[in-house]
Amino acid sequence: MKIAYLINTYPQSSQSFIRREIAALQDMGVHVERFTVRRWKTPLVDSADQAEARQTRCLVEAGPLRMGAAVGWTALRHPLRFLAALVIALRLGWRSDRGWLYNIAYFAEACLLLGWLKSSGIDHVHAHFGTNSTALALLCRRLGGPPYSFTVHGPEEFDRPVALKLTRKIVDAQFVVAVSEYGRSQLYRWCGAEQWCKIHVVRCGVEAAFAAAEGAACTAARLVCVGRFAAQKGQLLLIQAAQMLARQNVKFELVLIGDGAMRPRIEAAIAQSGLGESVRLLGWQSNQEVRRQILLSRALVLPSLAEGLPVVLMEALALRRPVIATSVAGIPERVEDGQCGYLVGPGDVPALAQAMIRMLGLDAGELDRMGRLGAQKVAANHNSATEARRLAALFGLSVPAQ
Repeated sequence: MKIAYLINTYPQSSQSFIRREIAALQDMGVHVERFTVRRWKTPLVDSADQAEARQTRCLVEAGPLRMGAAVGWTALRHPLRFLAALVIALRLGWRSDRGWLYNIAYFAEACLLLGWLKSSGIDHVHAHFGTNSTALALLCRRLGGPPYSFTVHGPEEFDRPVALKLTRKIVDAQFVVAVSEYGRSQLYRWCGAEQWCKIHVVRCGVEAAFAAAEGAACTAARLVCVGRFAAQKGQLLLIQAAQMLARQNVKFELVLIGDGAMRPRIEAAIAQSGLGESVRLLGWQSNQEVRRQILLSRALVLPSLAEGLPVVLMEALALRRPVIATSVAGIPERVEDGQCGYLVGPGDVPALAQAMIRMLGLDAGELDRMGRLGAQKVAANHNSATEARRLAALFGLSVPAQ
């Protein structure tokens, strides 16, 4: 059986969880081919992501002539399917935030993808994110392509379920994956109860490099935050909390790993707060460097306003580092306040600052206790091989017992 992975923009530095999932399936002997709508414009810094990019076919790179030819060829060979799928594309565009023109473009891309899938002998398409990648998979299926499934991460799908036609995508899918119990509950809200049986939880796995943490707890007055620089990730609020620590003369160092559209505002906030000597921005880093930076830190801080279930949270816990995070989406499924970290309300800057102060005041014994509890939770719930086996079973593949 040949599986195609379809993602809107792939690979990205923040999508190592998809790469790990593909690698785990391939380790079990599953044939996986990668397809993306477009390339990420930001240079990839991790060698594994660079290798993944070389194995990924990009639809947009085919150009308008090849895409137009694919549309014409599909219309000539299967006119009834073509017209039926075109109607669905128009319905997907109705009252969506992208409009008809974008969905007509998705339809053209689906015609091109159909030919690529058939020439590769693909039996099943699995899309990540319930956005336009899943729209392409749906349209391709209606054009006569293979059945599809998709993984929903959130929060985007849960913010715009009507605009994204999430219900229609669930109904047409062979199965749907949520990465947390919270995510599954939100999918239940947007489909009929008769569809619930096709919605499954398959968690993002943590690779062995993260799961094999060594050494004692880190007692340095250093905290790290990893994630895209986006409003929903809450880094601006983290800078405000750091300013409160500075006003109380609390000694700390804060390292932010990532990049994105919010970087100029974050840099301005650091400068205005006079935190230039305490807060550092490292940009995107390789997986190895992210691991090293987490190990050099006392704890991970995630001040998110909206999330699915951030993979870096599991990575930090696997490295026996406590986590300070907001109580949103699937995060409370892994972080119990006072056990393997602290939970604060989203947007509550004083509570975030207080949690940072508490964490900075813990001794080595308490940090070690929290770290071990977190590592145990990740080992029990986020093993890459175990989760890949669950996904393979949903594909209908027979995999030997572990």
